[in-house]
Amino acid sequence: MIVGYARTSTLDQTAGLEAQQRDLTQAGCDKLFVEQVSSVDVKAREKLAEALDYIREGDTIVVTKLDRIARSVAHLLEILEAVEAKGASLRILAMGIDTGTATGKLMLTLLGGVAEFERSIMLERQREGIAKAKAQGKYKGRAPTAKAKAKEVLAMHAEGIGATAIAKKLNIGRASVYRILAD
Repeated sequence: MIVGYARTSTLDQTAGLEAQQRDLTQAGCDKLFVEQVSSVDVKAREKLAEALDYIREGDTIVVTKLDRIARSVAHLLEILEAVEAKGASLRILAMGIDTGTATGKLMLTLLGGVAEFERSIMLERQREGIAKAKAQGKYKGRAPTAKAKAKEVLAMHAEGIGATAIAKKLNIGRASVYRILAD
């Protein structure tokens, strides 16, 4: 059986998700597992876990691109190990890689390493850009939400309302309430 897995990070990427589903269907996938969740939160990727549980010996799990299934080489190798333990293989359409062959496994590992390296370089440039913008006073970060409600926190506390109730009512964290009270 050919099993497809499609993923996008956010709900507003519906066009990308639809394109993946189209490509997986054209690739002959009999069953699709589809989700919209960040690849960072591996535990939240329930459909990936379901797909890996679903596959059987001789099956192939198919994704459109490498970054749809794994975030790092370590994660990729973990997924590959789970796939191989089931006697199945992994195919990545955009790269023409199929781990059913020794060459496919080698290419996947090499390209996974290159992809992780590329992401690290991109994050490094992003951090440098943020530092430069901060130095120029152009990057201020996210506006504090709890501090803007300090007067309300103090007023509610003066009325005898507890920190947990204040936090719930103002939709801020309990720790933020305690910080405001300590100041």
